[in-house]
Amino acid sequence: MSTKRSALTRVLHLALLIVVLHQLLSSLWTEMPPPGEAMGWPLYLHERAGIAGVAILGLFWVWLFARGLREPSLGRLFPWFSPARVAAVFADVANLLRALVRLRRPPLELDALASATHGLGLLVASWMALTGGLWFFVFEGGSYGRTVLGLHRLAANLMWAYLIGHATVAVLHQALGDDIFSRMFWSKSRRAVAAERRS
Repeated sequence: MSTKRSALTRVLHLALLIVVLHQLLSSLWTEMPPPGEAMGWPLYLHERAGIAGVAILGLFWVWLFARGLREPSLGRLFPWFSPARVAAVFADVANLLRALVRLRRPPLELDALASATHGLGLLVASWMALTGGLWFFVFEGGSYGRTVLGLHRLAANLMWAYLIGHATVAVLHQALGDDIFSRMFWSKSRRAVAAERRS
């Protein structure tokens, strides 16, 4: 059974989603200005939203350590140092593949795999924010700056892949009857709406 997320977790998740979407989309129009010229507004907005993203991720990490056992623990988000947790992730992968090979509806309760996937997404977002922050505050320009900027762009490409995959799986969950959007965005579940219609 899926663990219930707190209001703060959902607020931080939504804020992070908005910032990551902004950063990925705005990066399509950002251009580094030639030396001595002012930056364009897409790069200006990208940098300012990036600073906000660093702050949101900082709060997210603090909350991960502070929230205790009420929600998925750090061990579930990053299971790679526990043989038992790694085994649970691979068991979820095996259950998913078994259902797909048999052309059956995949199981919705893959909590170990889902938590580990969320952990990977958080790491990629943190990598993107860290490299962007290092470039902005420390290494802008020079050979180190180019290296950090290259790592930042690599993280952005990985985040595109993660975001597309994550959104696709969320839509599939919703289509298969798991009211994941109502849990994420506080909307009424299908059951609640159906009950109101019957009454």
